[in-house]
Amino acid sequence: MMRRGSSISVVIPTLNEAKDIVSLLAALVPVRTAGGEILIVDGDSPDGTAGVAAPHADRVLSAPRGRAAQMNAGAAAARGDLLVFLHADTRAPIETLLRLPDWLARSGRSWGRFDVRIEGHHPLLPCIAWSMSQRSRLTGIATGDQAIFVERALFEHVGGYPEIPLMEDIALSRRLKRHGPPLCVREHVVTSGRRWESKGVARTVLLMWWLRLAYALGVHPDRLSRIYGHRSRPD
Repeated sequence: MMRRGSSISVVIPTLNEAKDIVSLLAALVPVRTAGGEILIVDGDSPDGTAGVAAPHADRVLSAPRGRAAQMNAGAAAARGDLLVFLHADTRAPIETLLRLPDWLARSGRSWGRFDVRIEGHHPLLPCIAWSMSQRSRLTGIATGDQAIFVERALFEHVGGYPEIPLMEDIALSRRLKRHGPPLCVREHVVTSGRRWESKGVARTVLLMWWLRLAYALGVHPDRLSRIYGHRSRPD
């Protein structure tokens, strides 16, 4: 069980994030000041993300491209008792982030996620974010956009992220749920709406619903990844 005041390791998988990575790492400075660490795990970005991030993170690692492999590599190198997996296009509420060990200790839970807000201009994005948070609260399944956090011991016990090209967050949540429900933090992480807006909001929502259904029915993640057009993740 999580001890109050336990240390935090924030693991950030990156691919071609040189443009925005410094602003993300600047926002996370209080985590380092409080004794936590920030790890960048880069998937061999051709835009030089690793070099740009290096002065602003505790460690910059390289791993085979793919969120699951990158996050597992970061977790293996991390020193903290609590692992927080944060997408490069997502911003977390820092004061809440720092309180997570205490909240987990009081709740008796070992993992969790945040509610989410999607940043963008399309009027449907707030509805999508609300539905993501409510669905997660009902099902106990979290997505990567919600900044999944988990005690290191439990993460290692369940074998980490399954190294599949899509739905790795759903698969991890299922593993973690067997050991108890998530702590659902109502404070929001703010994630970019670029994926929805660039591909069409309604089209993306329908596609994701279809992919989730297909995955639940047993379609292999490799096939789902090809359907999704998985060329640029992490995004």
